[in-house]
Amino acid sequence: MKPVTKNDRLVVHVEDLTHDGAGVAKVDGYPLFIQGALPGEEVQIHVLKTLKSYGFAKLIQIEKQSPFRVTAPCPVFDTCGGCQIQHLSYEGQMNFKQKLVRDAITRIGKLPDVPVHPVKGMDHPWRYRNKSQIPFGQENGRVVAGFYQTRSHNIADTDICIIQTPEADAIMAGLKRKLIDMGIEPYEEQTHRGMLRHVIVRKGRATGEIMVVLVTKKKKFPQREQAVELIKSIVPETASIVQNINPEKTNVIFGDETITLWGKDIIEDRIGDVRFEISARSFYQVNPEQTEVLYGQALEYAGLTGDETVIDAYCGIGTISLFLAQKAKFVMGVEIVPQAIEDAKRNAELNGFTNTLFEAGPAEQVIPRWYKEGRAADVLVVDPPRKGCDEQLLRTILKQQPKRVVYVSCNPATLARDLRILEDGGYRTQEVQPVDMFPQSTHCEAVAWLEFKQ
Repeated sequence: MKPVTKNDRLVVHVEDLTHDGAGVAKVDGYPLFIQGALPGEEVQIHVLKTLKSYGFAKLIQIEKQSPFRVTAPCPVFDTCGGCQIQHLSYEGQMNFKQKLVRDAITRIGKLPDVPVHPVKGMDHPWRYRNKSQIPFGQENGRVVAGFYQTRSHNIADTDICIIQTPEADAIMAGLKRKLIDMGIEPYEEQTHRGMLRHVIVRKGRATGEIMVVLVTKKKKFPQREQAVELIKSIVPETASIVQNINPEKTNVIFGDETITLWGKDIIEDRIGDVRFEISARSFYQVNPEQTEVLYGQALEYAGLTGDETVIDAYCGIGTISLFLAQKAKFVMGVEIVPQAIEDAKRNAELNGFTNTLFEAGPAEQVIPRWYKEGRAADVLVVDPPRKGCDEQLLRTILKQQPKRVVYVSCNPATLARDLRILEDGGYRTQEVQPVDMFPQSTHCEAVAWLEFKQ
């Protein structure tokens, strides 16, 4: 029998945070998830829902407050789904993220003795995003824009987002005020009516260049010259204004066709000494300051002396590959998205690297062929999506046995799972370094260093 029932009111002690930032309290071992509660707090709650093995409750009042609690500075923090832990001080966030990674490594990876270092965070953990994807819509006859509310496609309307650039704020607010005057109707997802679906704002941190992407339902866009002039007047540093056409009834942001309305097709940025060209749909890390920290950590763990051949699986547009190419004898990158490989080749040429090779295809198929061709790796770097490494790629690593593996992860749970598989195949995890790429959110990246033991 469950120790609580729906509509119960009680005071509980909060023990932990979930991966999405909800407080966790236990009543006779039965977990309750409480949005807004922090570890160490005594809180009065109202039980909303009980399931077989856990339940949900609403925070009514804080009886004893955490020393790490702060007032969230964002005006829509309670409704917007972009940030989960603005109410936790940055010191508290760093403690939480280190524990998140350590708990995953211990509980899922069964590796309690692997050192998990304190998180490398930011001096100023605000205004860090160099890319903003802003949905536009209508509500009671007025234009709304901002970010989606938690677990919904309802827009939390705002003119300010304090983790994105001031330029993105200015464009979001300026377009919102002028859209109807220009005769541009915001898109309605439910009815599939309207024109403007999303506005994407990208900024090169090192160059200051701005790209604005207008995602529209139709290609025909009579007011586009007016829109271009408005954007240029709002942010004079704008270097590129692009239209992407997405006619489908879908919540996928981009369509297949992209055309340049004004300015350049791409903008440029630098991470360290490496230059990158960024197009409307290029994958590029959204926090360039911490990307340099993350990739610097990967480079340190790779331990390159200039004599090594490196394989970069999941190489994307070559960001990590080109960082490694500064120190390696030769770097080979593989990525399943052909356009990303074209971007990687172009970025290698842009920087004058002649010691790189990029190929499109599944890593688990391309890498074994490279080995058969005599292209063995001394160091293998993986930077997989949240679901972790493909099982076949892990089998390939265990078969080919590169001396060192550097695993860059955006999901502690799948990192821990994959480390366990590699450990069972003869690797030993030396250490793990978390890096805070997304302050104010619960997401945490980490870099692990593994060595093969004969």
